[in-house]
Amino acid sequence: MSKKIRIIFILIVTILIWVSSNLNFGKKNWQYIIEADAKGYYAYLPAVFIYHDLNFGFFDNIEKQKYYNVNTFYDYRIGWKNQIIDKYYIGVAVAQAPFFFLAHGITLLTGKEPDGYSYWYPVLINIAAIFYGVLGLYALFRWLRLKAISENNAAWAVVICALGTHLFYYIIGEGGMSHVYSFCLINLWLWVTTHFVQTTKKQALLLSCFLLAMIIITRPVNALIVAAFPFLFQHPKDALRFISANFRNMLPALIIGMVIFACTIGIQVLYYYFATGDFWVYSYGEEGFNFASPHFWDILFSYKKGLFLYTPICLLGAALAFFATGAFKKQLIYWLVFFTLVTYILSSWWMWYYGGSFSSRVYVEYLFLFIWPIAAFLDSAHGKKITNGIKALCILLILVCQIQTYQYRYFQIHWVDMTKEKYWEVFLRIDKIQR
Repeated sequence: MSKKIRIIFILIVTILIWVSSNLNFGKKNWQYIIEADAKGYYAYLPAVFIYHDLNFGFFDNIEKQKYYNVNTFYDYRIGWKNQIIDKYYIGVAVAQAPFFFLAHGITLLTGKEPDGYSYWYPVLINIAAIFYGVLGLYALFRWLRLKAISENNAAWAVVICALGTHLFYYIIGEGGMSHVYSFCLINLWLWVTTHFVQTTKKQALLLSCFLLAMIIITRPVNALIVAAFPFLFQHPKDALRFISANFRNMLPALIIGMVIFACTIGIQVLYYYFATGDFWVYSYGEEGFNFASPHFWDILFSYKKGLFLYTPICLLGAALAFFATGAFKKQLIYWLVFFTLVTYILSSWWMWYYGGSFSSRVYVEYLFLFIWPIAAFLDSAHGKKITNGIKALCILLILVCQIQTYQYRYFQIHWVDMTKEKYWEVFLRIDKIQR
């Protein structure tokens, strides 16, 4: 990786830390870092390592008394056969664990209360989001390079993804949610698994199995990423040839990989067993998918949460997919199939807009689908006028994303109740923000 690319990553890290520290670390703002669903993802860590209570008996003291806030109160627990358990999956907590331990150590050294929720715990969770966000961007860069994208255009893709999509908000604004962790894991899986199919190195296969299991215990619906396997080749048809040619030689390593996969999934299974006596629990109750009634158009274009409206650079990526030539052109049909599959599944969730959020948050982990075509187009375009025009448009859309993120942060874009009239009334009007 060249010096120029290292500087780009350093600048991205600096921006993320600077913005996060200004927004989250001072006054009482740190109390808002772990909120909503993020409370459920995180709660495993204090439950296991501080309170030794898998049924969250400490909840009332922490949430209803010690750190009670009417604006952020959220009960992440559900009942299951006379037991109380966490509604959310454990993968985020596994990823956050090193930062939790560091926060616990700093808390003890500084004399603050080591209850899992005092100052250093949420601050280190914010740092964790930055770490995994940047690691995911690095993995995306490395995957694009394996896909024969030039270093300069892969770097452009990283900048676009970091600053021009809602990934930025889910790092600095809601870093306790699962999306930045899923983004990181999926891009790592793409990079590592592509490295495996290009080299047949067994270590890469084992790591790929571990990453896939982590993806599942972080957000099970993202098991969809296995359908992206053909993207790892120059042509989707090469996937079948690769499997038939290498299956026998790779079988011993595959068996070990399956053991690693099962043991990682077992983290979630063991929690359920020790907390309830059952090996598996569907913790979302009556919430689920309605595959007969997907909101395909709404999830992409609606004023409530439409991905392409609030993250327009994704619309640019989707459009350029049809104009990119070179190696990407061989993938176009499968790209369209995979995009359609992902959108159909995600838009079939009973609450297709996924509650309070900025843009359609469930696409954060699938941003590679839109960033890759932009990089591929820049790589295959003929003439500086075209490439410079696309780059100028990307810069404009980065600015739009940053303005809309700012508007969302200060409630000018409502977290769930946007309409056509409200959207155009405040469109890019930061002068109307009341802080």
